[in-house]
Amino acid sequence: MNSTTSDISAAAPADAASIPKQDEQHMTTTEQQEIDEDLQEASEVFNSLFSTRRPKDGWAGLSSGLKSIGKGTAAGVASLIAQPIAGAHENGVKGFFGGLATGVASAVALPVTGVCVGAYQMSRGVANSVEAMNASKQGMMWDNEKREWIHYYLEKDKELVEKREAELKSGGGKTASGGNLAAADINEKKVKDREYYDLMGVSTNATAGEIKKAYYKEARKCHPDKCQDDPEAATKFQALGHAYQILSNEQTRASYDKNGKPDSNSADANLANEIDPLVFFAVMFGSHLVEPYIGELWIATTADTLMKDAMEQQQSMDMESMTEEDAAKFLASKSASSEEMTLKQRKREVKCALNLREKIILFMEAKDEDDIMAFKASIAQEASKIVSTSFGATFLVAIGFTLEVEAEEYIGVQTSALGMGAMNARFRRTRKSTANNWKIMGAGINAATTGRKAMKEVEAVQKQMEEKKAMTVAGEEQDGEDNAMDEEKAKMAAQKLEETIPALLELARAINNRDISRTLKGACKKLFSDAEVTIETRIRRAEAVYLLGSEFYTIGKECGGEKYDVKDTKDIKARAEVAVMTTMAKAQGQEVTEDDTEDMIRRAKDMQQGRDDAEAAAANEKAASTDENMT
Repeated sequence: MNSTTSDISAAAPADAASIPKQDEQHMTTTEQQEIDEDLQEASEVFNSLFSTRRPKDGWAGLSSGLKSIGKGTAAGVASLIAQPIAGAHENGVKGFFGGLATGVASAVALPVTGVCVGAYQMSRGVANSVEAMNASKQGMMWDNEKREWIHYYLEKDKELVEKREAELKSGGGKTASGGNLAAADINEKKVKDREYYDLMGVSTNATAGEIKKAYYKEARKCHPDKCQDDPEAATKFQALGHAYQILSNEQTRASYDKNGKPDSNSADANLANEIDPLVFFAVMFGSHLVEPYIGELWIATTADTLMKDAMEQQQSMDMESMTEEDAAKFLASKSASSEEMTLKQRKREVKCALNLREKIILFMEAKDEDDIMAFKASIAQEASKIVSTSFGATFLVAIGFTLEVEAEEYIGVQTSALGMGAMNARFRRTRKSTANNWKIMGAGINAATTGRKAMKEVEAVQKQMEEKKAMTVAGEEQDGEDNAMDEEKAKMAAQKLEETIPALLELARAINNRDISRTLKGACKKLFSDAEVTIETRIRRAEAVYLLGSEFYTIGKECGGEKYDVKDTKDIKARAEVAVMTTMAKAQGQEVTEDDTEDMIRRAKDMQQGRDDAEAAAANEKAASTDENMT
């Protein structure tokens, strides 16, 4: 008994002594974690304020340095104002003076840090300038992500873009939890109605490619020409076609998954779902002829993205009813949207570069002056066709100027000492870019002002008509003269809205010009940096692109492309009507060529002119009748 007690007593002090050591170790670990977290937070704040990424050359170092100085100064001023206010809110007068001291210290430290980081970035840029000149001479390209000079291969880039695009479409991205989307899609996706999926014989998780393949497979089974003994073949084939129409379009498929089959009376919903912004704006601006040079218009891809985001927003409203797996996949798709937009622009530039390479083959294979003259003649012929469309002259000026400047810069870098021959091209580009930015600002203000004024006038007209309608309901009847006045006011409201069209299109034109310049700059850089060919071949490519750009720019400028003014609103209205009809027809699987759309636009303008003439004749007749009555 005594021995046991003694053993226990002897052991107790040892255990008691170990407790403070364990607490001390735990406190040390906790303090270290807090220090690490503080350091991590400080690092994130520092990186958000000051850029320490490797600059490309002296100009990039200067730009990075000035940004760091500016951000440091701005952060210091903000801290000087915010810290005393925050301190007073927490601890009154004492907190105010404490915050003031902190704010003064930050107001000194942050700008000084900004100056130091700025000077460091400038010195790095200057040090990298020699490497930049040598790399440019060798035809290398600067990789903004890796921050290093690389040998670029156009065909390889095309393959990488297509591979990554296929991965994203097939669910090759990562879920929010880090898993693979393809692995997460084992189970059937829950949808409101699956009749169309069953008709096609596919899973609710089927990709666009799988749906298309299934459609062709099922269509062969029930095609009326091949199933003449089946009286229901035509009905089955029509139902299959409608199912494919819904499931092959991302917007209509998302709506079907969420809401099921639409009611037959929801014509407006069906119309909205069948509107494809890419088709609509291509017809609206007549950009199909220049698409090989500029790809899909920025305004079209943006509208398409907004429509998809609206669909996703509707889905997000139902996230409470989603399973955890479905919610994870939805969030993963949202996080991947930024990469998809970047990839889409990269693909656009690669495609434009490949198209440019095809366009200049005649020049690259030219053996004498006659071949070069034939190349110029083909350019002039193409430009003449482009300039005949509504925005053709504007497109020619934007495309031609950018191609000319980018080619001139590359030739200057490769053929002059220290690249001095490129200075003029860089100056022209900077001046043009600055002028276009001012145009965007001015056009945006004008569009907002004009639109606000028009909406106020329309709202006033609507208010008057609603008041008259309320009076009619109350028992006061309207005579024919009142009805005529209401019709006149409705026409006036429509006219006010039409008056905003020129301002809106001027803004769209300025934005598209900047987008075209940015896209073609990237495309030319890829074409001229293609390491699959020699430097001499790249210079010859640049010479061909320069001729192409000069011809486009000259013809576009002669036709008023630099001072384009939207005055013919009838043409724009006709294009808008035809754009809607075209996108609906294509959504239903009909083939509509560019010549078809232009022909429909001409007929729509003629019909509109006929209606205007009839209205004018009726107005003149009414005025003459009024004069006779007064006489």
